[in-house]
Amino acid sequence: MSKQNVYDNNDFFENFQSSRSNDVNFNDCIETPILFGMLPDLHGKKVLDIGCGMGQHAKQYSEMGAESVLGIDLSEKMLQYAREHNSSDNIVYQRMAMEDVDTISETFDIVTSSLVFDYVEDFPGLMRKIHHLMKKDAVFVFSMSHPIVTAWDGAYDRYTRTETGERLYANLRNYCKEGLRRVDWVVNGYECYHRTVSSLINGLIGAGFTIEECQEAHLSDEMRARYPALFGGTIHRPEFIFFRCRKNN
Repeated sequence: MSKQNVYDNNDFFENFQSSRSNDVNFNDCIETPILFGMLPDLHGKKVLDIGCGMGQHAKQYSEMGAESVLGIDLSEKMLQYAREHNSSDNIVYQRMAMEDVDTISETFDIVTSSLVFDYVEDFPGLMRKIHHLMKKDAVFVFSMSHPIVTAWDGAYDRYTRTETGERLYANLRNYCKEGLRRVDWVVNGYECYHRTVSSLINGLIGAGFTIEECQEAHLSDEMRARYPALFGGTIHRPEFIFFRCRKNN
């Protein structure tokens, strides 16, 4: 099984860091507010953040009252930034592939993950490993790129546009063909795995989770009107999908 580490590519890391430094971006304006709105109370809880990246969420979890936060990521560049800019006495950052979470010896009250499961080949297997790391009645909240987005294979334009460039509608092709996608996005040969919505749901159910909530990315008409070049396509397709699950046994 491949363990992807595109964020240690200098060009990809610098592009990501640059986009996150802008106040208006998909992560801060769309993904993070929805993800955090699905979280339970963190006070006194042990939290595992899978694919913690630069540590923004881990630091926020600490500030929201978490007893402890373990942030894992495969990218040394991301972890270096996290340790320098988002450290706290109750946060531990550890270099680890998400596929290796079964080597963690402790269990958690809350597990979170933000936009990293696109890179895992065996989604059902990872869900079983995460389920095993959770205490009874623990909560699992995560986001992924929406399957409508990951279906894109680079062979066609993402949108059909007018002559002036306005997005008329989103194009969808090969949605039912699951597996590896290799496209040119920021870097040549960017890789992610596409799976359908039903595959995600069944992977969670098969691991033993109860699905409590599912959301798709949404944005206000006001924000779309204010930033049409950036967010104009959000009326046609959701960029992200979110799940809140519980371990009942």
